[in-house]
Amino acid sequence: MNVEAIKDLLYRIGDDDLILGHRQSEWTGIGPILEEDIAFSSMAQDEIGHAQAYYVILNELFGEPTPDQIGFGRKSDAFRSSQLVEYPIGDYAFSLMRHALYDLAESIRLEELTRSSFRPLAELAKKLLREERYHYLHATTWLKQLGRATDEANRNLQAALDFAYPIAFSLFEPTAQDAAIFADGIQAPESELEARWVEAVEALMKECGLKVPNVADKTAHYGGRQGKHTPHLEKLLAEMDEVFAIDTNAVW
Repeated sequence: MNVEAIKDLLYRIGDDDLILGHRQSEWTGIGPILEEDIAFSSMAQDEIGHAQAYYVILNELFGEPTPDQIGFGRKSDAFRSSQLVEYPIGDYAFSLMRHALYDLAESIRLEELTRSSFRPLAELAKKLLREERYHYLHATTWLKQLGRATDEANRNLQAALDFAYPIAFSLFEPTAQDAAIFADGIQAPESELEARWVEAVEALMKECGLKVPNVADKTAHYGGRQGKHTPHLEKLLAEMDEVFAIDTNAVW
């Protein structure tokens, strides 16, 4: 089995979860209602916990740095997160829409990974999928309720979808390891996962009274998987790593 291919995939999906988890944690204390304050805080903990689980595999099976060093000790160009997760939380409509697009993509990927030939990842995917189903249920419940609530709510969600949907294709940006990942039975090609996601997004948005926009160039927000990020990631890491950077060798 191609070790570099597995490591490439683990860094990508781990970094996505870590960065989105940090973004979702920013809703703590400022949610539109207490229920959403608690929900986003809880999901943030889950996503960061999932990132740690991927980093543990990298450390224990492949000799990569410790989970803390991977999470807090890298520069922005070493991260392999997609550009979608880097954007600031914006308003509630954007955060809710990103949450739905991301967790739908993650559910499809985890379902695929439960059949992976790399057994440690397959076993982990089965565990994480149970939590991710609740995340997706949360997102779709609110989208369906608000999408058909009032004209104003529908307009806000449509604007969020128009903005977030083209960026969300960055979740499926292929890497040079994509062919090896497929050849070794680790995961289906990114293009195949993307096709499943597009079909599911169109069905969901129709239920919510929203229209999926046309995307002329789905590669326009590629780059994250090669370490090319938006300026938002640098600012996020400066805040996220602030305590760790005081003493990177500290023992707690």
